[in-house]
Amino acid sequence: MSTRIIWADDEIEQLKPHIIFLEKKGFDVTPVSNGSDAISLIEKEPFDLVFLDEQMPGMDGITTLSGIKDISPTLPVVMITKSEEESIMEDAIGGKISDYLIKPVNPNQILLTIKRILDRSRIRDEKSAQSYLQSFNRISMEINEQPDWQGWTEIYRKLTGWDIELERSDEGLRQVLDDQFQQANLEFGRFLEKEYKHWLSESYPERPVLSPDVLSHYVKPHLDEGKTTMFFLIDCMRYDQWLVFQSMLSKFYHIEMDYHYSILPTATPYSRNAIFAGMYPLDIQKRYPHLWQNGDENESSLNQYEEELLIEQFKKFGYDFSPKYEKILQADEGKKIADRISNYTQNRFSSFVINFVDMLVHSRSDSTVLKELAPDVSAFRSLTKTWFEHSSLYQMFQTLADHDITIVVTTDHGSVRSLRDTKVLGDRDTSTSLRYKFGRHLKCDHDSAIIIDRPLDYKLPRMNASTNYIIAKEDYYFIYPTNYHHYQNRYRDTFQHGGASMEEVILPVATMKPKS
Repeated sequence: MSTRIIWADDEIEQLKPHIIFLEKKGFDVTPVSNGSDAISLIEKEPFDLVFLDEQMPGMDGITTLSGIKDISPTLPVVMITKSEEESIMEDAIGGKISDYLIKPVNPNQILLTIKRILDRSRIRDEKSAQSYLQSFNRISMEINEQPDWQGWTEIYRKLTGWDIELERSDEGLRQVLDDQFQQANLEFGRFLEKEYKHWLSESYPERPVLSPDVLSHYVKPHLDEGKTTMFFLIDCMRYDQWLVFQSMLSKFYHIEMDYHYSILPTATPYSRNAIFAGMYPLDIQKRYPHLWQNGDENESSLNQYEEELLIEQFKKFGYDFSPKYEKILQADEGKKIADRISNYTQNRFSSFVINFVDMLVHSRSDSTVLKELAPDVSAFRSLTKTWFEHSSLYQMFQTLADHDITIVVTTDHGSVRSLRDTKVLGDRDTSTSLRYKFGRHLKCDHDSAIIIDRPLDYKLPRMNASTNYIIAKEDYYFIYPTNYHHYQNRYRDTFQHGGASMEEVILPVATMKPKS
């Protein structure tokens, strides 16, 4: 089907050579001599592009443009004008027109404009596909060359970038990328199994910043310089979701990016407590036994002492002021804080825990509607973008951009789309999470999980002498043999956390300073 163009110009007869040229190139051009006829035709028939003369008697080009956009807001319009007026350029920049041309125009100029507008997406997608396929072998080599944690961070950063770049590509190319992501996570799980335990030793020379190091590494230096600092922890935020948020925040802030690694399990009771305490879960249990209810993995009980842990960590820093702490669970709470966020700039340090992304992850698991709205990673990313655009958090960041402060944004863990099940054997007291479990003598397939038989070596609490942990690798989730098929179907294709994948472990840390 040929591209349909409508061309409105009061001197349309003089443009016949241009129209014949375009028709020979395969375009279907409908000429009209005034704006009113153009609007009437667009109301009745579908068109792909409009050429519109700015200066026509009666209904001029600007008025015609308004009428066209009322009917079809997304229809591309090219304004043809006698002079490069500032208002025309402003309309082009504002998106009201797709392009503008200065008279006199020649046929090749018209043809290039059509291709630039209508083929832009196709050309960009083809170029992106070509670039990724050229990068495929290099990334595969990096995966197979036993990278260190810095190498894995770079691999994950590249794959996530391609995931966003190619989200509109054809299924075949998407499958190639998905397969490479899966291969990377297979090797990353093996890497963690081999290296992670060594990182827990303070004397180990080369390791990433881990959860207990986050505040001392990213926040304390700014406080030591006397800067007013705010810390935002967005629960369960993946790196790709942060990139979407960052694209919206970059017009307000200078943003410096870094990464930290979540401790295992990558679940809120472990990783977030570790961030606010500056300690590993085992140390928290030893030093503050009243903060840890043995055997109880309910997040509302295990994470209700974050403010107390934060205060204790600040005492260890030697500060003579107390940190401010807020946890935002509901939209109305966020709105109240957003309305008075400027007041928090009077504090040396304020921290905020934002729970919405985590709530969205859990809600998608239970909601057929949300699964249909966000059937894959790309759609889920788009859903979180829609939330952020209208969130109190975005409102806070916009308001804070007018203040002389430093903002550190990160997360406690990410999530992974769980597509493969693996059987686990345990008793009825075994914890209920799908990506990690602790209990007595747990057993599962060694290829699908990291099996921790000595929790103390991993700085994890041990409920009794027979306690062990299992942590799912790649995109696996644990299922008991009882009612196997029921739970297999129930939890397949849900976003989960607690395991050992790049998406859950490698986490963004953004330091933001207002541009104004």
